[in-house]
Amino acid sequence: MKKLIFILTLSFFSSAFAETYFCKKELEVLPILQGGRVKPLYVHASETMKNLTGKAKVGDLSAVEAYCLLSLHGMGLPSSLDLEARIDHVDLMKFLGLGKDQHYIKYEDLLGREEAIKLEARTVQGNESYKKALGKLYDNIFLYKEIKDGNNWTFASEVNGKIQWEPLIVYLTEQKVVAQKTLTPDEPFLPVLMRSKADFDRVNGNEKYELELYYAKAGLASWALTLTILALAAMVLFKNFNIALGLAGISAIVQAVLITLRVLISGRAPITNMYETVLFSGFGSLFLALVLGHLKKEKLFVYMGLGYNVCTLMMLNFANGMLTATISPLVPVLRDNFWLSTHVTTVILSYGALALSWILANTVLIKRRFGSITKKEEATYSDIIYTTLKWGTTMLAAGIILGGVWADYSWGRFWGWDPKETWSLIVLCIYMAILHGRYTSWIKPSRFITITAGAFMSVMMAWFGVNYILATGLHSYGFSEGGAIFLGTFFIVQIVLILVTNNYAKKMDAEKVHA
Repeated sequence: MKKLIFILTLSFFSSAFAETYFCKKELEVLPILQGGRVKPLYVHASETMKNLTGKAKVGDLSAVEAYCLLSLHGMGLPSSLDLEARIDHVDLMKFLGLGKDQHYIKYEDLLGREEAIKLEARTVQGNESYKKALGKLYDNIFLYKEIKDGNNWTFASEVNGKIQWEPLIVYLTEQKVVAQKTLTPDEPFLPVLMRSKADFDRVNGNEKYELELYYAKAGLASWALTLTILALAAMVLFKNFNIALGLAGISAIVQAVLITLRVLISGRAPITNMYETVLFSGFGSLFLALVLGHLKKEKLFVYMGLGYNVCTLMMLNFANGMLTATISPLVPVLRDNFWLSTHVTTVILSYGALALSWILANTVLIKRRFGSITKKEEATYSDIIYTTLKWGTTMLAAGIILGGVWADYSWGRFWGWDPKETWSLIVLCIYMAILHGRYTSWIKPSRFITITAGAFMSVMMAWFGVNYILATGLHSYGFSEGGAIFLGTFFIVQIVLILVTNNYAKKMDAEKVHA
């Protein structure tokens, strides 16, 4: 009876109840406790809706409005909001009875099928991608039910100088709304909800979660991508190199701000998931390229840094299914920030340095086959590639040693042939062989660039392949879902490019024999 009275009270008080009730944009600033940390509702709602539907918005509704409306079901309030889950895995589509081109199914139609999905995940053998798809769908159904029941949206209440968190269905009571009605007759609901922010700010302050709100809305990754593309264009269109250099510098500053904000928000080094490693690798390669370009007085370093930076920023902005910008608490083994900030940072920076050699090596391959290049130019390019290889290989060796020390500290053994460890060692051996071969002329000059371009596939395997394909080992805290198609496409394109341009190297070797 009390619940019915409360619903009638809400309906009577609100003039806009037929559409969005009190679900308005102003709610986005509310602090919410989810995922083991406090963050603004804007961030949590955006991440949740993207996780449930694959999109940040639901029709004409913002993520906050959609999240709020779905949460109101827990208080018995009707809503026309009908979320749909996106299904891409072929086997999962068949299991759910979807047609060949039917990729969406309503969550309401999935309710009650959790046990069947869970049983299917347990019985499937030898198909890890299908098993992961089933597990993700099961988790999403649980999340959908939790939001719909009003238990996912938590509010802060001050009790004896401390913050306690309560779900929406507990926090928003008839007594609070009726009391607020005497103060703000036209809108009694928002002030009650916003009181949660006032309580939290009074006890804990608002600097961190409000900073995250500004960070989430700033779109710094998009700005950095635009600036990097403009810098590359300026290198081609303008003779004045300072224009491209200035744009590259601004892009580096924007990325540095992005990384700094993530550090301030998370309280740790920004290198604990695939999104952050891609971000840090791109920024590190651009910064290293700018430094080397200045020291060596060579513009090509800047071109290499910008080229790789575009690749990483494209992934950050458009590979949303493979990379997630979500800031999550650390697993226990990563909570030693000293080792996190040394071992992982060094390895990721080494990948960025090796990527510089990959960019220029492929540029030379393309110019060989489809453009024109002199032997003098190629010799210059080889020297520049050799320089970046030395930097990258040295940092990778240091990173592996630091990782071994950390492993001994965390797991009680220096080396355990974990897939990530093994592939990092494979990469190091490959690049040490290339450096030795170049120094001793064991690798012919005509083959050096081709081998360098192909060697980066080992980096991609150690970096992405262990996470997306092997998906085993003690480094499970860095795993991500999806990405196998991306990695396979990368390997195919690189191999095809090497095969197409291989005739040039054979021609060069033949000319030397006849000479």
